[in-house]
Amino acid sequence: MENYSIIIFILAIVIGLSAFADKAKLPYPILLVIVGIAIGFIPTIKEIEINPEIIFLIFLPPLLYDASFNISPKDFKTNINTISTLAITLVFLTTFWIAVVAYYMIPNITWPLAFVLGAILSATDAVAAVSITKGLGISHKTITILEGESLINDASALVAYRFAVAAAMGSAFIIWKAALDFVFLLGGGFLVGFIMAKILAFILSKVHKNLNVTISFMLLMPFVAYLVAELLHVSGVIAVVISGLTIARFSKKIFPENLKNSSKSLWDIIIFLLNGLIFILIGLNFRYLLKDIDNDMILPYIGYAFIITIVALLIRMVRIFLQKINLQKAFQKNGEGKRKRNISEDALLDFNNSVILGWSGMRGIVSLAIAIGLPKFLEDGTPFPERNAIIFISVAVVLFTLIGQGLTLPWIVKKLNAKDEKVHKLDQNLK
Repeated sequence: MENYSIIIFILAIVIGLSAFADKAKLPYPILLVIVGIAIGFIPTIKEIEINPEIIFLIFLPPLLYDASFNISPKDFKTNINTISTLAITLVFLTTFWIAVVAYYMIPNITWPLAFVLGAILSATDAVAAVSITKGLGISHKTITILEGESLINDASALVAYRFAVAAAMGSAFIIWKAALDFVFLLGGGFLVGFIMAKILAFILSKVHKNLNVTISFMLLMPFVAYLVAELLHVSGVIAVVISGLTIARFSKKIFPENLKNSSKSLWDIIIFLLNGLIFILIGLNFRYLLKDIDNDMILPYIGYAFIITIVALLIRMVRIFLQKINLQKAFQKNGEGKRKRNISEDALLDFNNSVILGWSGMRGIVSLAIAIGLPKFLEDGTPFPERNAIIFISVAVVLFTLIGQGLTLPWIVKKLNAKDEKVHKLDQNLK
């Protein structure tokens, strides 16, 4: 009962702080994390145990489903090249380079443990980026790429994490087997999501005149798709994303406008509360992580987390600007008739959205959930090596990205927009 009271208390804080953040023009995810840390140090506040399975089941499906349901399938397809590069290639690149840095920098970290840390911190959280940049005039293309990346990168990160943990537990890592499992997980998730969406579409076509029943079915859909996929040992994340994208296309054909508005209003409230809850929980649990760390190691671990944050940011920036160059080259080849890949002009990246995409690579809910989900013991019953250090560094990186990149992102967006306006006025004067 006590935990339920704390959750109600947290939700009340979420609502109050979001209202304050709007008036103060502050990014509310950052405000929630900071206040969560402050509340966590109140002596009477007890630790809230976060079960990673509950995090994945309660938080991930609705957040992913909402993003996939609202994303334009056409825009998603236009930017699929960039989205897949960030959500798959960049995830594995980030895992690798963080592992390399961690192995040579952090004492007592073996290669398998270094890859566990890399996998935990490989996926970005578009929820944080989109919440922070809301109302700043970011282009629709940039938002589409950020949301599209977040829809798929969770699956890539979870696959990398699964194999890294298996290696740390003593299993042999075989690259061809890992690649095959990755294809199976994604393909199976795609199939489950598509079938579940078709089943839901059939049901909704029969009951769509009943507003309450229709919205209730739509609310249940992401949880059912996720659970079915996980029971079949395929990607629940991909199943939810595909079901959301499929239902989004279907909804345009049969749903009346009043149903869409009612459904969207309800989803907006649910997503708002879930976002707020997870951000404040990140802050609340920071105090209890400190308990399990030697005082002498707190500052070094914070230093390691800062260096890893910089490394992850640099890798992301380099990969995005390489993608910008590759898209431009592919588009020019299209113009010359060498149609290797069909890259449209709408898919090209400019300097502004490349910088914003790079700086928006914040870590969040997925990194937190899979860090806390690390096994406590190895198969022989001995404690999982360096578990507390890995969790502490992971949470510190999440906080660095949310606070550091999050606080500076609005400033960067405004500066880029101001530069664009200046160039536009200069062009007008020249004409």
